[in-house]
Amino acid sequence: MKIFLALIILITFYANTKAQDNMEKVNSIIQTVKENFAPDKRVAIFNIEAIESGDKIIIKGETNLPDAKAELDMTLKEAGLNFTDEIELLPSEKLGNKIYGVINLSVANFRSKPDHPAELVTQGILGTPVKVYKKGEDGYYLIQTPDGYISWLDSDGVKFMDETELNDWLSSPKIIYKNVYGFSYTEADENSQPVSDLVAGNLLKIIGEDSNFFLVNYPDGRTAYIKKDEAELFNDWDNSLNPTGETILKTAYRFIGIPYLWGGTSTKGMDCSGFTKTVYFLNGIILARDASQQVNTGELVDTKDGWQNLQAGDLLFFGRKADENRKERITHVAIYIGDGDFIHAAGRVRINSFNPEKSYYSDYRKMGFIRAKRILSSVGKNGIERILDNYFYNVKTTR
Repeated sequence: MKIFLALIILITFYANTKAQDNMEKVNSIIQTVKENFAPDKRVAIFNIEAIESGDKIIIKGETNLPDAKAELDMTLKEAGLNFTDEIELLPSEKLGNKIYGVINLSVANFRSKPDHPAELVTQGILGTPVKVYKKGEDGYYLIQTPDGYISWLDSDGVKFMDETELNDWLSSPKIIYKNVYGFSYTEADENSQPVSDLVAGNLLKIIGEDSNFFLVNYPDGRTAYIKKDEAELFNDWDNSLNPTGETILKTAYRFIGIPYLWGGTSTKGMDCSGFTKTVYFLNGIILARDASQQVNTGELVDTKDGWQNLQAGDLLFFGRKADENRKERITHVAIYIGDGDFIHAAGRVRINSFNPEKSYYSDYRKMGFIRAKRILSSVGKNGIERILDNYFYNVKTTR
């Protein structure tokens, strides 16, 4: 009897040890796949976990990355692990065909969680195409913008579309609003009732003209009039673009004094990377959302001996340098002007300098400077895209 009990204990111990080893292998594989395919949760969804169920392991969660899911399945099988795949591949089937959308407000606020009091993490402006992944709580949807950012937007901020509807929107003639701020109207008269406010970069479908006004359609079908001297046909605008340091600065100067807003990427309020992103967007270029992402794009500029190699329009990055105890941390970005001067959103959009002889010198920024990147030499490479080269503006077929 004692021998039998000892054998049972030994078998149980072996089974438990093997199960524990298997769980450790599974978790290690999940982590490796996540690090390879989705190291930045701001631009990729990979929420996967393993759960023990009897002699099986259930792999559950969600991802928007088919290749990552396929790699995970293959690696687990090659490791000889017995598992059940319950991973949901996003977009959610519950959305039906409405897995696309277009921003329907002058400025739509995206949150870190599906909740109105949650942190504002970014914004999307009117006419921007987006990808919809799933429905959350309280009318919020998990949405991805053309810069790759994934966050939560309430349903009032977007017009949901299927692939055909989105392609119709993308292929239709549009106008781009160019003023810093303004309005659309119910009639071809600026004294008539507004339909909505507008900010620089808003896109609307053009359906006609009336004297000094464009007649436009909103994504949800509303019609309105916009003054011609405040907008331009999108194709004419895009064809005229030839971004240079001078045009970048000309755009940046228009926003002097606009207040800082954490998460802001519009002329209603901007954070530091929202400012650089908006300036470049209005020159036809899409930048990544955050400073810590923008720093990974563009061409490195040699600044070890000072600012003499910098050019107007270069991005300057600030933060905490790496040491033996901590990793580098990028926390701020600015646009270089010349002669040590730079423009950035810090409290408000303003100009500061590396040059201690100037009244607007910032010792704090000089001490926190880490590196510079040249964007204008990298359009079409190094993570820098023109608007019309971006997938979101060229859907056409399901991806």
